[in-house]
Amino acid sequence: MQEKEFIKNKTGLQDKSIANVLSLLSEGATIPFIARYRKERSGGLDEVEIAAIRDESKRYNELISRQQTILKTIEEQNQLTDELKTKILQCFDPILLEDLYLPYKQKRLTRGEKAKKLGLEPLAKMIMSQRGGDPYQMAERFLKGEVVDEDQALEGAKDIIAEWMNENVTCRTRLREMFEKRSILVSKLVKGKEEAEKYKDYFDHSESLSRVASHRFLALYRANREGLLSLKARPDEEGVLQFMERFFVKGNDACADFVAEAVQDAYKRLLRPSLENEVLNKTKEKADAEAIKVFGKNLRQLLLAPPLGSKRVLAIDPGFRTGCKVVCVDENGNLLTNTTIFPHPPQKEESPAKAKIAQLVQAYKIQAIAIGDGTAGRETETMIKHIHFDRDVEVYVVREDGASIYSASSIARKEFPDYDVTVRGAVSIGRRLMDPLAELVKIDPKSVGVGQYQHEVNQTQLKETLDDVVISCVNTVGVDVNTASPYLLSYVSGLGPTLAENIVKYRTENGGIFSREELKKVVRLGGKAFEQAAGFIRIRDGKNPLDNTSVHPESYGVVAKIAKSLNCDIATLIGNKELLLKVDAKDFPETDAFTFNDIIAELKKPGHDPRKQAEVLEFDHRIKTIADLKTGMNLTGIVTNVTNFGAFVNIGIKENGLIHKSNLAEVYVEDPSDFIALHEHVSVQVMEVDMARKRIGLKRLV
Repeated sequence: MQEKEFIKNKTGLQDKSIANVLSLLSEGATIPFIARYRKERSGGLDEVEIAAIRDESKRYNELISRQQTILKTIEEQNQLTDELKTKILQCFDPILLEDLYLPYKQKRLTRGEKAKKLGLEPLAKMIMSQRGGDPYQMAERFLKGEVVDEDQALEGAKDIIAEWMNENVTCRTRLREMFEKRSILVSKLVKGKEEAEKYKDYFDHSESLSRVASHRFLALYRANREGLLSLKARPDEEGVLQFMERFFVKGNDACADFVAEAVQDAYKRLLRPSLENEVLNKTKEKADAEAIKVFGKNLRQLLLAPPLGSKRVLAIDPGFRTGCKVVCVDENGNLLTNTTIFPHPPQKEESPAKAKIAQLVQAYKIQAIAIGDGTAGRETETMIKHIHFDRDVEVYVVREDGASIYSASSIARKEFPDYDVTVRGAVSIGRRLMDPLAELVKIDPKSVGVGQYQHEVNQTQLKETLDDVVISCVNTVGVDVNTASPYLLSYVSGLGPTLAENIVKYRTENGGIFSREELKKVVRLGGKAFEQAAGFIRIRDGKNPLDNTSVHPESYGVVAKIAKSLNCDIATLIGNKELLLKVDAKDFPETDAFTFNDIIAELKKPGHDPRKQAEVLEFDHRIKTIADLKTGMNLTGIVTNVTNFGAFVNIGIKENGLIHKSNLAEVYVEDPSDFIALHEHVSVQVMEVDMARKRIGLKRLV
């Protein structure tokens, strides 16, 4: 099977699109670049479809490599036949490929291998043929060397037959289907682990494996890995053994009875452990994929959260005993000053704290206040809202997941070498309000608090998916080359850490970068990198007004022709919807339809930021702790995480409430993310309060 055919079978995409995307990827083009600027070649594929082509291409090449390894190994054993070679080369199912390889796989000395070394394979063949005769009489001919009696000979023959059954591709395939479709997943508490309270719902649990929800399987998997629960997944044993007997037992004599005994041994000792492990791993892979998908979707929404924009911000990292760390940052996120206040117990210095905050707001012309949502966050918010300022100042509660990770990182130390972790954390909170994307790219995505069992899933796949999401978000928004940190710049298509550092160095030495064309002067930024990056770079107030749009420099000539056809200059054309409505694509036949339409759309809304505007959320002032909640209360909240089973909502206290998907809408909800999004402001009703387990059940109010 050729690569394009393999990818088409997996994705359902067109041959031409697949071929062109593979060609572009091989030339070094990035996914955002192909999706945005090479639509005519990809057929208008989006980033998800292009990533699917990349991923399936990788799987194809891994399979080809595995085929070659298997062929080489079998050939070295002088057991490679033309028929077997053809089967291997035509097999593109990784599980079936391993089934074909199983009889030739180098393994430790098994019971069957030991029996073969004792010369008992001919006896096994005689019995397996089931052509009549007494197995004990057959065994008499093999009493030699270490084989001292018939029972020993027959036991060895049974071991050999059991391994043949285990290695039979047809049998394994049929049993695999039974394990996948009919297995019952059973979990039980491990004796002596009664303290595993959080898993008590699964102490004696069973359900169909094929229908188990991904989040529930990952919870069971974690408990099993921690040694708290045992986990089994098996179909009805009687049905399996009946199938195997029909498959292998061909007669009704003593040899057939012997083969039936071997069936029992083959299943319980070899096939069941192998296939059970395989089906659990396969279910884990599916659960991983689902969890990673959820994480990726949440991360995208988190990174594209509404930014406040370039405003002066006072940020507070709240605390009780150690006080609240306060910082002021300017419009570009630069630290202006920092201090610590102690308005809460045990110090209770509320009046001096209020006076200090009011003074800082006035002195540094503060326009907004950002308060971390961790410990003492609600108490700090209440205090701030009782301060009389000399100007209108909006107060925002900012989620601080991962702020401590950032503040202790090498990135933070490099940015603020002269300040401790508390100052760095507070600055990060302020910057998150101004531009969540620019700040969150500095933190490992797994630390931002929007995942679902992220430490249980395949870490390589998780990293690849989250990297794709970050890259996509950065390039969707675009990056101001003169203000972006090197960490943000490194995610721009075609750049990376080294070129990002070189850009920062160049702009520092030259007082800024004033055109996209000037990027070519940056050390090691060659033609290919420029092609990939230029369209995603923004130059505000630069020499060319198109440099602050997503129009690629390769299309500047097209824009010039459009302007000329309308008898105006480019600056007049940008943002002028009336003029742009007069443009007809037929007059520009040299430009493909995809590119032309994108150019017109961008000129109508130049430099448009796809993110919404930040909004202030008012929590219910009556609610300070979970003890204040009563069933039936109506509250407002903000969505902090979306999972397969529902959405978690911050209602202004330490514990987040859960809107189970059954309480999310008036209709059946399969995927909660179709009905609710991260950062969405919602009205909810308290349905249940479990004080013992600190759980809050909510219902969404429409």
